[in-house]
Amino acid sequence: KRRSFCYCCPTMDFLMSGLAACGACLFTNPLEVVKTRMQLQGELQAPGTYQRHYRNVFHAFITIGRVDGLAALQKGLAPALLYQFLMNGIRLGTYGLAEAGGYLHTAEGTLSPVRSAAAGALAGVMGAYLGSPIYMVKTHLQAQAASEIAVGHQYKHQGMFQALTKIGQKHGLVGLWRGALGGLPRVIVGSSTQLCTFSSTKDLMTQWEIFPPQSWKVALAAAMVSGIAVVLAMTPFDVVSTRLYNQPTDAQGKGLMYRGLLDALLQTARTEGIFGMYKGLGASYFRLGPHTILSLFFWDQLRMLYYTYTK
Repeated sequence: KRRSFCYCCPTMDFLMSGLAACGACLFTNPLEVVKTRMQLQGELQAPGTYQRHYRNVFHAFITIGRVDGLAALQKGLAPALLYQFLMNGIRLGTYGLAEAGGYLHTAEGTLSPVRSAAAGALAGVMGAYLGSPIYMVKTHLQAQAASEIAVGHQYKHQGMFQALTKIGQKHGLVGLWRGALGGLPRVIVGSSTQLCTFSSTKDLMTQWEIFPPQSWKVALAAAMVSGIAVVLAMTPFDVVSTRLYNQPTDAQGKGLMYRGLLDALLQTARTEGIFGMYKGLGASYFRLGPHTILSLFFWDQLRMLYYTYTK
């Protein structure tokens, strides 16, 4: 029998969701640095016409550590943690409340994939849009590198607060939310896929009694399935989102390389081919897979602990 979680305090659910994502981020941020640089490598250049500083995930790790120093593998950690807390606190928290309220289930009590996907997408959009300025600065900081291995536009920020202040003073609120709309499809696809597959898989495993009831193995196995689905669905949107955020701007804060999401998709496909849409796929898998597994696993366990000690 499926047990529903009881929430006495919605604030606690948002807090637990944010903490779960931050816990995952501590482990996966180095992979986010590698992913960002591989996605910017050879931007709008035909294959074979540029120097590949990063041949694969493992080579990228070694190169960054050797040239930029080991600390560079945690570049952008402060905005990454803040973004994860804000974005996932809102996203997972809202989704958790919808699940606890019974809005994701049919009259027969079974999970509705359509409702689950819609709730995941809506919750993801809310979180991502509010956290967009933080994500943009995170992308800028993680792309910054020594000149011999630099890829993409180099902003030369000194830190998160300096970057936010500089962009805000120069371009206002519009500049701080530049690229936000272009980044939303990435979140819609990723969030709806992640939360729908996680909840559906967990529900099926509970029904089939593959593992003991309330076992941590149920959440872990469901998160592993969810991670694979997210990587396959989200990577093309992730590539163009990274590029939209990192592109240079004119005096008015308007992007100089892309007019928007569709233009970025078309230019990337036309210049770099279909494989250009999947640049950094390996890094995305190694980053998104563990991040999905860890964040959903921590989230589920924190909720279970909260339920256990407050029931």
